[in-house]
Amino acid sequence: MDETRKTLAFVAAAALVIVAAFLAAPADPTPEAFSDRGEAFFPDFVDPNDAVSLEVIDFNEATGGINAFSVVFKGTRWRIPSHHNYPADDRDRLARTAAGLIEVRKDDVVAEIAADHESLGVVDPLDESIASLSGRGKRVTIKDGNDNLLADLIVGRNVPGREGQYRYLRVPGQKRTYAARFDVDVSSRFGDWIEKDLLEVDQARIEQVILKDYSIDEGTRMLNQRDTIVLSKEAPDWTANRMRTGQKVDAVKMEDLLKALDELTIVGVRPKPAGLSRSLEGNDEGISITRSELASLQQKGYYFTGDGQLVSNEGETQVRTADGVLYTLRFGEIVYGAGDEVTAGLIGAGGSGSAGTGNLGGSGGLGGPGAGSPAGPGENRYLFITTGFDASLFPEPPRPADLGFQARADSLWSDADRTNADLHEKHESWRQRVDTGRRTSAELNARFAQWYYVISAESFDRIRLRRTDLVTSE
Repeated sequence: MDETRKTLAFVAAAALVIVAAFLAAPADPTPEAFSDRGEAFFPDFVDPNDAVSLEVIDFNEATGGINAFSVVFKGTRWRIPSHHNYPADDRDRLARTAAGLIEVRKDDVVAEIAADHESLGVVDPLDESIASLSGRGKRVTIKDGNDNLLADLIVGRNVPGREGQYRYLRVPGQKRTYAARFDVDVSSRFGDWIEKDLLEVDQARIEQVILKDYSIDEGTRMLNQRDTIVLSKEAPDWTANRMRTGQKVDAVKMEDLLKALDELTIVGVRPKPAGLSRSLEGNDEGISITRSELASLQQKGYYFTGDGQLVSNEGETQVRTADGVLYTLRFGEIVYGAGDEVTAGLIGAGGSGSAGTGNLGGSGGLGGPGAGSPAGPGENRYLFITTGFDASLFPEPPRPADLGFQARADSLWSDADRTNADLHEKHESWRQRVDTGRRTSAELNARFAQWYYVISAESFDRIRLRRTDLVTSE
């Protein structure tokens, strides 16, 4: 019985301890590690329209350097500072990115100490105090117009075993790391932010393509004119100059050429000298060139002949549309390198893992080393574009003898009035068409005048065709 009483006493004491602990505990028993679960990472950031700058910082383990890509609102439009302030034409992308970051929530806490950051891939790429080059994530920063921080997040590796877009995420300066759903398309690819339709030409409205197959002796400035192929649309077929009996234009090859022109995209840009750009914008008065601007042209593979004709060392292609806009595409030197060396000409900043080639979320990857970058050295080429308007396609129709009919009601028109009204309508239609063509050409030329473009070898090969590629025997 003594043993039984002792046992009951121990049980009673234990019960008292449990009751006392329960009474002393706080009303909310949620562990501290789960206290912020479901909260927004940036609760004060609620309006995506407040965002005026985005920066993506990546660490290049191959070079041990920092790669940065940024988009900023400057003046009246979005610009890409890392690429010579080239226009960021996808103006809604930053708003979509900002809205996505607003929606990111803290899900599961997976680490509370800094020692775990490397294995989770959330080491700050800007942290110079850490010797290790591995485990560094991508840092995404958004600010408002007053340079106030709206969002700042380090995006790490994929969370293994989790369906959907789950990443390890950490706020810079904090040790805690979360596993959270992150399907935000935070793109740092140059091509994702620019106007993809470079020529803005409708394939169906192309009526003539002229392929000038020539090269230039860079020492003597002598032109080696091998062939000029004039391809004209004569519905439903295309014809070429100097075709012999039994020859025709290969419809499949022609369709691919037109598609290549319609889909022409750029992989990089270089700014032209300011004086050259201004001269090209007003090209009706000719091009005025200085020695430094001439050196810039020659470096890219463009030269002036003895009679003042601007030529390129790999020939040119001219494209004329039904609107009378005439595009001239001049192909220059090969562009070597990869990553930012190609997209922006930043020597030593490119290579695999360039910030200009990564991609966060969206497509399901952070864009590993070299993701989205050109294939390698020598796989790209300079492109110089100018436009003009071919007014000869639209001969001016007769003008009306007088406009007196405009002051009279239709019911009071004489035969002469009706004739003048018809002439006036046709002349106005002609004038509007010519004005539209000139304006379109001027707007395009003003844009093209500022830049040397870089295109891929694939685009170059699809456009720079020879007669044997296009003209076949029936």
